[in-house]
Amino acid sequence: MKKSKKSQKGVTSKDKNKGMGKEKEREKKSSSLESGSYNYKMFSFFNRKFKINEVEPPSDVNKAFSLFTEDGSTHMTAEQLRRFMSVHQCEVSTRLEDAQNIIEQVVNRRHHITKFARHTLNIEDFFYFLLSDDLNGPIRTQVHHDMSAPLSHYFIYTGHNSYLTGNQLSSDCSEVPIIKALQNGVRVIELDLWPSKDEILVLHGRTLTTPVSFIQCLTSIKEYAFVSSPYPVIITLEDHLTPELQAKAADMITQTFETMLYYPESDLTEFPSPESLKYRIMISTKPPKEYLEVRSKDASEDESSPKDDSDASESDQEDEDFKSLQAGVSGYKRLITIHAGKPKGSLKTALKEVTDQVRRLSLSEHQLEKLASSHGLDIVRFTQRNILRVYPKGTRVTSSNYKPTIGWMHGAQMVAFNMQGYGKSLWLMHGMFRANGGCGYVIKPDILTRSADELFDPKATLLPVQKTLKVKIYMGDGWRLDFKHTHFDAYSPPDFYTKIFIVGVPADEAKKKTKIIEDDWCPVWDEEFSFPLTVPELALLRIEVREYDISEKDDFGGQTCLPVPELRTGFRSVPLHDKKGVKHKNVRLLMRFEFV
Repeated sequence: MKKSKKSQKGVTSKDKNKGMGKEKEREKKSSSLESGSYNYKMFSFFNRKFKINEVEPPSDVNKAFSLFTEDGSTHMTAEQLRRFMSVHQCEVSTRLEDAQNIIEQVVNRRHHITKFARHTLNIEDFFYFLLSDDLNGPIRTQVHHDMSAPLSHYFIYTGHNSYLTGNQLSSDCSEVPIIKALQNGVRVIELDLWPSKDEILVLHGRTLTTPVSFIQCLTSIKEYAFVSSPYPVIITLEDHLTPELQAKAADMITQTFETMLYYPESDLTEFPSPESLKYRIMISTKPPKEYLEVRSKDASEDESSPKDDSDASESDQEDEDFKSLQAGVSGYKRLITIHAGKPKGSLKTALKEVTDQVRRLSLSEHQLEKLASSHGLDIVRFTQRNILRVYPKGTRVTSSNYKPTIGWMHGAQMVAFNMQGYGKSLWLMHGMFRANGGCGYVIKPDILTRSADELFDPKATLLPVQKTLKVKIYMGDGWRLDFKHTHFDAYSPPDFYTKIFIVGVPADEAKKKTKIIEDDWCPVWDEEFSFPLTVPELALLRIEVREYDISEKDDFGGQTCLPVPELRTGFRSVPLHDKKGVKHKNVRLLMRFEFV
């Protein structure tokens, strides 16, 4: 709902800085909007007018403003703002210069002052600052985890069938979803390689998906690999190529990536760190050793058999061809940094097998669930040195996804998702990898990397509460700017409510819901909820706003998901996203987070 001039001045000045054209366009879209009210027509002739409620700072905000200003002053100085951020917001490293910069930005945005003429904030300015997610967001936006540990100590943002634009059976294959994934911070790209005469194509095999060329995918990866993060990109190859084309693939990879490509001189006994692999690209796939072993055995058997002269020249040529092919395939094998492959025995045996070399094991979501029920500790132990990749089951033809938390609870580094498969599961994935500045690598909690004598048991249920998260949701704003006034309801303003979820280990999972605020574009809930957490390191806070509809399914009003360990305490502006994870321009919530 559009606010009065006094209130709207603070909220829309950010848009005005970008140009008055957008504001005029927005006014045209709201042609039925009158000063101080919204008009809705019923049955084409009956007019309903709804008064605009002016948005005011919540009482808690007013109290904080008074507490950190002196003698009932109506303005907050830079030093007072610095104290507020250090004490109330727990940002102890805030400098006076930081506070001065915030004041300058707020005054410039709200009052359109190009010269920094005012050095204080009034209560409206202070409220505007708290509602600005770029100045007062809920989590840190910089990389701050230790990046010097082995790769096996990190959760890694991982894609599945990264080339698909839609469903698993008939959608197009393209470099576009690969580019989009890299732009969004994904660090593991999966390509399925299939032969087509002398060409290498990328497609979902034995389906109707249209292919894209391998070289086109490689070129796009090279161009976009590090636009969002400097940390390494891993290409997992599902290889269905002939030995001849494996050699050709090796040439394509080395010629495309050149010095960006990383591969060790010998098999790894420990994975290198993300820090040491900045701006590098690695290959992970199954080594092609089986073919070479069979051919070598056949060759030795041929040498022991008598030959006549007529076969000699033909045999010599075959030997030369084989040596050339062997060199090409050996070159392909040499490029593989993270070795993958199916275990020779059972999966249970593979998890317990101790080897000098580290490796990658892949399990379907169904295989993981089955193994976790009886061998959870073995999975946790395996993932301390090795990499576990979990992928969606084959029946997810619509590119849907599974709940990722079971993989993370067991230390699985590569929980592979269909990034085009929008839904609640993907929102959780987005939430996890908003951590650590969105760089695509999130260090695993100590409980998953500590010594074998203290292994974390994902099945444990009687765990003590480590801390309690208190979440207070004050209000929401911005829908009136991002949506038409009849988007949610043709006859009245929307009736918003918020659902808040904790997603993590089973003992911590919880759901809360606010009351419904009727007929208001700027709902004020002012409700607080508490969430006791036994494993806060693995918890996610999922927030979803809905618009109540008595006769139909409630409309979707926005969502976000935030990693609990990353939450910044105090008042925070929480931006909401659409169903696909795209951030709304203006929609956000004012919330407060506290750990006790």
